[in-house]
Amino acid sequence: MNTASTSPPIAENPLLSVKGLCKYFPVRSKGFLRKTVGMVRAADDISFDLQRGETLGLVGESGCGKTTTGRTILRALEPTSGAVLFSIPSAPTVDLATVPAARLKPLRTRMQMIFQDPFSSLNPRMTVGDIVAEPLVIHRMGTRAERVEKVKAMLAKVGLKPEHRPRYPHAFSGGQRQRIGIARALIMNPELVVCDEAVSALDVSVQAQVINLLQDLQHELGLTYIFIAHDLSVVKHICDRIAVMYAGRIVELATTRQLFDAPQHPYTQALLSAVPNPDPEQPMNMQLSGEVADPGNLPPGCAFQPRCTACMDICKSRVPPLVRQPDGRTVACHLHTSGSVNHV
Repeated sequence: MNTASTSPPIAENPLLSVKGLCKYFPVRSKGFLRKTVGMVRAADDISFDLQRGETLGLVGESGCGKTTTGRTILRALEPTSGAVLFSIPSAPTVDLATVPAARLKPLRTRMQMIFQDPFSSLNPRMTVGDIVAEPLVIHRMGTRAERVEKVKAMLAKVGLKPEHRPRYPHAFSGGQRQRIGIARALIMNPELVVCDEAVSALDVSVQAQVINLLQDLQHELGLTYIFIAHDLSVVKHICDRIAVMYAGRIVELATTRQLFDAPQHPYTQALLSAVPNPDPEQPMNMQLSGEVADPGNLPPGCAFQPRCTACMDICKSRVPPLVRQPDGRTVACHLHTSGSVNHV
């Protein structure tokens, strides 16, 4: 990661191009008919480009739609609308949002996910060797002997011992279990990896080890990450760019340095104000108050306007577009609507 960068990378032939991605969940009435009476807009008009070898962070409060966005991109959840254009070398670009299921399975080898909870994401009835080898078995890759050798090499790569293969998940610590999950995700040599709160369930010291491992593997294997997290200090360390989400929408997308040095959206500023100060003599100046917006019953206009200290009349009636700023970042706020609408 290069936190010294001050402008977003040039969007030329990105690995992933997300355009207007939406995922709505229907709210149904009680009773026999179960009519649809509303929609929960878990992800609403998500757009960004992701370059090869880049790490893009998705941050925001719980319930803002980070995990839903990541799973919808990988088609673990069926999108309501939008496009997810995935670039494949020497082949036409594929829209993951609409590609038929028969064509989707081979693409799974190119995109994987590391789950949040290393305790529940591993089958307790399977050995470590079987867990890591399962993707190879599903896609019928190699002989049994070849799969065993590949599993041994991958376990060593993530900091585990090949002789751990016969053991079961309960015999490992949380950090070791997450390494098993990482090995399972990388055994297919994917290009895109979605890390869904991959370190939030771990102790702080173990978090640092896993983050360093992810960075080393990225450089070694040429991986591209979407890193979903709520810990801003972790995101600052590992991400090249950061997308801040609120109520299912991206409200600011900028390089890591831009975001932490000079946040533009009031919600981004409020998030950063809530980061604990290590100096006990410096009082906290938390700017965030009120309740998180309900994605099933959003207020009119900007979803953040009931909690925003800079709210204007236009904020209560019109949803702000995502606007490119002179420094290259994009912000969805009526305080910054002088530029032209564009995506990063």
